[in-house]
Amino acid sequence: MKNKPCISIIVPVYNVEKYMNKCINSILKQTFKDFELILVDDGSTDHSGKICDDFEKMDSRIRVIHKKNGGLSSARNTGISNAHGDYLGFVDSDDYIAPDMYEVLYKNLIRENADISACGRYECYAGKKFKITESYYKVLAVQEAVEFILKGKNAGVSAWDKLYKKEVFNSICYPEGKIHEDAFVIILILMACKRVVFTSEQKYYYCCRADSITTKPFTKRNFDLIEAYRKNLFIVRKYFPKLENAVVRKLYWANFVTLDKMLASGCEEEYRKEANKIIRFLRRHYRDVLHCETFTVARKISMIVLKFSFPAYKILSRYYAFRYLGV
Repeated sequence: MKNKPCISIIVPVYNVEKYMNKCINSILKQTFKDFELILVDDGSTDHSGKICDDFEKMDSRIRVIHKKNGGLSSARNTGISNAHGDYLGFVDSDDYIAPDMYEVLYKNLIRENADISACGRYECYAGKKFKITESYYKVLAVQEAVEFILKGKNAGVSAWDKLYKKEVFNSICYPEGKIHEDAFVIILILMACKRVVFTSEQKYYYCCRADSITTKPFTKRNFDLIEAYRKNLFIVRKYFPKLENAVVRKLYWANFVTLDKMLASGCEEEYRKEANKIIRFLRRHYRDVLHCETFTVARKISMIVLKFSFPAYKILSRYYAFRYLGV
């Protein structure tokens, strides 16, 4: 690539040969043309690395980096350190994006003189229609942006539905060796900004695959989600004390998600000590969960069941996993 690109789009790649063509082609078809695409092959053992190399030969905007497997955070950090653009975007290699996603993100960022520009996303489940979100357009200062993200109704912690000024990452990197890496750093990233612009326009297609739970058995790393929100609680108490309730609600959610994944994998006996700790925590905050406006009626019903009977909760949790995830 001869000229410095405006945007560096970073795609971590690991054993996703079935999905890569759709992902990469959706990026190459962007109406915003001034970008480089960095494909970070994180030690793939299937044909993903070769597919990356084949695309690199086809388009001069593509650069491929092959590295030893280190996980998603390591791949993203490698992409960031090798990026030439003034702005950074991330796309997961099994997802895809609308043709004008980066045009929308870039125009909003420049118009509002923002440090981050975020858009809406579609959550794609096999056989289900896309859910259309409520319309909004917001330009927020740091504390407002943190609150908006923590509430999670319209915007999330994920890296991939956003465009960032590169300097946001000058002193921030993704935590290697962790999963749920986005949750660990989102508040730190927002604290490195002055303004963030959010649009409800749904431009990112996040593909929710039913086989992800069964192909990735529950491990101790799944407790990282709880750890992330405990750390976020510490940060919020120090810098944004008015938002403590919002992050506490996310901590409740993280405990529910972790417990449900454990039950879906059928390994609650292996992690009985940790499961009991989560159950005690949620039962202790029973009333808070029931009065939390961000939790669905189904979640509140499950909290009532958990309060009085863990065996009954286990049945309910596995029923939802089978109904909605097919596991």
